[in-house]
Amino acid sequence: MSVSRRGFLTSGVVPLSGALVGARGMEAYLAGAQSGGARSLVPPGVSEIRISSNENPLGPGKAALEAILGRFPDAGRYPFNSTPNEAALTDAIAAQFRIKPENIVLGAGSQEILKNAVRAFTTPERGLVTASPTFENCTGIARRLGHRVTESRVDAAFRLDLEPMIAASKGAGLIFLNNPNNPTATVHGGNAVAEFVSRVRQSSPETVILIDEAYHDYVTDPAYWSAAPLALETPNVLVTRTFSKAFGMAGMRIGYAIGRPSTMAPLERLKMPYNVSVFGIAAAMAGLADPAHIAVERARNTKVRAFTIKALDALGCRSTDSQANFIFTDVGRSAKEFRDACAKQGVIVGRDFPPFETSHARISIGTMEEMQRALAVFRQVLRPSATSTGSLAKEPSWR
Repeated sequence: MSVSRRGFLTSGVVPLSGALVGARGMEAYLAGAQSGGARSLVPPGVSEIRISSNENPLGPGKAALEAILGRFPDAGRYPFNSTPNEAALTDAIAAQFRIKPENIVLGAGSQEILKNAVRAFTTPERGLVTASPTFENCTGIARRLGHRVTESRVDAAFRLDLEPMIAASKGAGLIFLNNPNNPTATVHGGNAVAEFVSRVRQSSPETVILIDEAYHDYVTDPAYWSAAPLALETPNVLVTRTFSKAFGMAGMRIGYAIGRPSTMAPLERLKMPYNVSVFGIAAAMAGLADPAHIAVERARNTKVRAFTIKALDALGCRSTDSQANFIFTDVGRSAKEFRDACAKQGVIVGRDFPPFETSHARISIGTMEEMQRALAVFRQVLRPSATSTGSLAKEPSWR
């Protein structure tokens, strides 16, 4: 019996779903042995809830899935021989921001761009300025290259501490500003970011400022606005975005950077050829053309996030002011202890994030059903010491 490509992918032989296409991005890879160790603790036959990697649990929207199906005849072609091609995706992003294609560089996820930014803009003498804790991609590549890394710990509200980052910027090659910040989920408003950029530009105009907005679509703080306009009007500033989060395409590996052509040029030279696949191009273009899907996803995440934070707060576990699709919570014990205990009941939560690995855990936001099931486990795991759990009202232990 002959089976069409659409029938094959939807018949149950290979069930095409948003969760399949969106699963599971590089965040899981970074977890390394921690994540693998936690999964190994899940008893046989126990259904796993994976809320460890900041993924969209629903995956891409219907339009993106349909676009992926439509590209299977081109699976044997390089992206430049397919329609739409890489240039078409670049044009679609440019149209969204009303900018020119030369203001954009595509990446295999935003991680390729972050790594290439370190390669392009830092040297052993002109190092990286970053936060602690924050997304480790830039830090890891700078250290492997032997380039100096200056880390500024987050403040008492678990937000990026901008003052010491400004002080450390003079003579630096690159500043990495993750906003919202991963893993703390906190955000700085647009005015604070604009002032930060202005002050760094005054003291160290040759320093490049990379503002990573991977979680942009989940922010609900009215003080926040994207730094993309700043990047377009200011030399040595760029913004990175990804389709891995709200768009649900972590497994597709699509990201991009926005900035002035002179800032984009070094990244364009370093990017891997054909770094975005035929399927990724089609899915990303369909996602950009479906803003209603992102609005629905933002509302869903906001509702489930509020539910989860409230339930944890009832256990005495304070969370940061999350503006992302994950929360950073004081669980009153080591992240490993919490992670291992949860894994034994089928719930996989995030890895260690020094210097808070002895008190805080990162918990991604799944579906409402997943979080209800996870919270039943959290109540069992956390109840013995819920009355003694620390809170953000305390002075951080590293002060």
